[in-house]
Amino acid sequence: MIRVVLADDQAMVRTGLRTILCAEPDLTVAGEAVDGEQAIEVACRVRPDLVLMDVRMPRMDGIRATGRLAREGLTVLVMTTFDLDEYVFGALRAGAGGFILKDVEPDDLVEAVRTVAGGHGLVAPQVTRRLIAEFARTSPPRPDRRRMSRLTDRERETLVLVARGLSNNEIAEHMMVGPATVKTHVGSLLAKLGLRDRVQAVVFAYEHGVVLPGH
Repeated sequence: MIRVVLADDQAMVRTGLRTILCAEPDLTVAGEAVDGEQAIEVACRVRPDLVLMDVRMPRMDGIRATGRLAREGLTVLVMTTFDLDEYVFGALRAGAGGFILKDVEPDDLVEAVRTVAGGHGLVAPQVTRRLIAEFARTSPPRPDRRRMSRLTDRERETLVLVARGLSNNEIAEHMMVGPATVKTHVGSLLAKLGLRDRVQAVVFAYEHGVVLPGH
């Protein structure tokens, strides 16, 4: 059973999310919060598998709360209206396992919760390009040759393909190796770079100029 804490200041949103999640046999809502401070209190008390976090909330926003929860070893999936929110990239930097939009279809929401709770990063495909464009506008690449030098040529190639959004199977086909080999490369590059998951790998790649927007 995947236990979820809902953090959103709108009661109707929490009700809708709870209805969708609790309709699944493997998902349950273990707690709710109306702001970031309460999200931290509830999540640290019940230790859920995932916190589904809004960004714009009173007292403490979702970005600050995400950073606190990530330091506590808890997994956060940010759910936001990107058009109204300029802070999603900050949430990923703070340690969110991924983010999705509030207009996501119920089936996609359920799959996103399962994916991120299972330890895999997830970024809503329809907003990835906008995230990259915003990041490129505000944050020029800051190459870290020392960290990059830890990677083998194959691991660096894998990082580039991960940053371009390819799945393990697609990377395997591109590199003409088996999916298990790709999984090994991904695990190794994450360990060498001190990253938690594929989402952080994508952030790292754009931050350090490994890939550039539009290429």
